[in-house]
Amino acid sequence: MKNRTFKASIIIFPLIIGILITTSCGTPNEHAHDNKNGNEHSNDNHSDHETTHEQNSSSPRKAAMSNVGDSHVHIDYSAPSVKGRKIWGGLVAYDQIWVTGAHKATSINFPNDVMIKDAKVSSGKYALFTIPSKSEWTLILNKNWDQHLADDYDQSLDIVRFKVNPEKIEQLHEQLTFDVKEKGGNTGSVSMSWEKLKISFDFEVL
Repeated sequence: MKNRTFKASIIIFPLIIGILITTSCGTPNEHAHDNKNGNEHSNDNHSDHETTHEQNSSSPRKAAMSNVGDSHVHIDYSAPSVKGRKIWGGLVAYDQIWVTGAHKATSINFPNDVMIKDAKVSSGKYALFTIPSKSEWTLILNKNWDQHLADDYDQSLDIVRFKVNPEKIEQLHEQLTFDVKEKGGNTGSVSMSWEKLKISFDFEVL
């Protein structure tokens, strides 16, 4: 009887070892699959977070556009708000290059050549920078429109610089706003209003 029990133990024991080895080999793959799925879910959540952050930004992306003659002029910008802060000479420093908005550089697209002041500007997309001062602003069109703030601003890439006089307005513009308007024929205007200040310039589509 003892011999039979011993022989049965010899047969059963290897079977148990084999089952345990097979089970343990499958476990890491299952964990790896679970981890992979976990990473995918993590990426999805991160993407959703970025989308939500952009939608809830205090300086949301906006656009201003209009048809002027046969040309569709388009401006992309971020629109910060006043929120009780001192803007000119405070949040926006005088006599320093400014992105004319927030976050990514403000851009303007002219599908056709235009005249601004006495300068001919070739069709294309440009960054719209400004240098604010108390009595006079410098407006700049720059080739590098795809940049964060004015971090990569390079004066050698300026297409044109021209001066405008800021206008005081009575109504508070809580959020920075650009406007593109047709003035008749091939002439249009671009304006930016924020807090109680407005700047603008005219252009002619060629």
